[in-house]
Amino acid sequence: MALIDPAEEINELVGTLNSIQDVLDLDAMRKQIEELGEQAAAPDLWNDQERAQKVTSKLSYLQGEVNKVEALGQRLEDLGVLYELAAAEDDEDTREEADRELASLRSDIGALEVRTLLSGEYDSREAVVTINSQAGGVDAADWAQMLLRMYIRWAERKGYPTEVYETSYAEEAGIKSATFTVKAPYAYGTLRGEHGTHRLVRISPFDNQGRRQTSFAGVDVVPVVETTDHIDINEDDLRVDVYRSSGPGGQGVNTTDSAVRLTHLPTGIVVSCQNERSQLQNKATAMAVLQSKLLERKRQEEAAALNEIRGEATTSWGTQIRNYVLHPYQIVKDLRTGTEAGNPGAVLDGDLDEFIESEIRWTRRQEADGEA
Repeated sequence: MALIDPAEEINELVGTLNSIQDVLDLDAMRKQIEELGEQAAAPDLWNDQERAQKVTSKLSYLQGEVNKVEALGQRLEDLGVLYELAAAEDDEDTREEADRELASLRSDIGALEVRTLLSGEYDSREAVVTINSQAGGVDAADWAQMLLRMYIRWAERKGYPTEVYETSYAEEAGIKSATFTVKAPYAYGTLRGEHGTHRLVRISPFDNQGRRQTSFAGVDVVPVVETTDHIDINEDDLRVDVYRSSGPGGQGVNTTDSAVRLTHLPTGIVVSCQNERSQLQNKATAMAVLQSKLLERKRQEEAAALNEIRGEATTSWGTQIRNYVLHPYQIVKDLRTGTEAGNPGAVLDGDLDEFIESEIRWTRRQEADGEA
């Protein structure tokens, strides 16, 4: 088999990076950075904390994206020099170092290329993620908490801020449900492929006979609502319940009945918030989450109607998407893309990029086939 000339592969990667820059429109991003920088420097910025956080978060994200692309370009230049040095001095160690850097660049540029596939209507939004324990009893509740930690760790690795709005703890261990936001641009487009049922197979730590247990948890991902979305909710369609926030083991988190649960009667959608100090703040946050879920419901209904016109079968969001097997062997496998990892511990610690990138490519192909 003929070996690929590193110089040719570097040229191909340069071409790919140039295409990525064209799609991302770095000049427009730099202009946005300049405008946001002026807003961030305004002395009255923090008079409106919510707006200030959005400005600084967007600024940080755009700076990171531009720096990422520029750094990759510099690494490609340096790599060419490294191969020339290895050839000139006939240095095998330098050649091996250059080969490792080439493999690393191939992976990093491929990951950045995935970002250009996020072109859906809501892909650029922040994300609201809800995790629910399903079949499996106490193991399922524990599994739901493991998934919550996995996604929070993934966000931490990326430097994405998160905020947990509500956690409903199970009686023995784990959680019944949790809702949190990932406050980063394109969080929804990045995470929407995680929507579905996740299955865990392991020796149950709650079974005194050490038997293998299969448990399930559902992940729901919706885009954060913006003021332009016009999601109107009639107050008559809401049931509002106020209760005392609670933590693990049932202890009270707040001393007042400040937690709020909203039930949207026409759809049966239930959302809760307990992280704020006041009942009014919790209600406002819960209302924002409800609007996000209704927006996603609207998007799904529109997609289903379009599929019906095309004569296509609609896909259930409740389908199982990924298996996490800890016994008798160890593997994590995505049932849609076929992506596998032999180290479940790393995946459960937030190492999700390979799975997320492959599902973004898979989703884009599905959508492209639907448009054809």
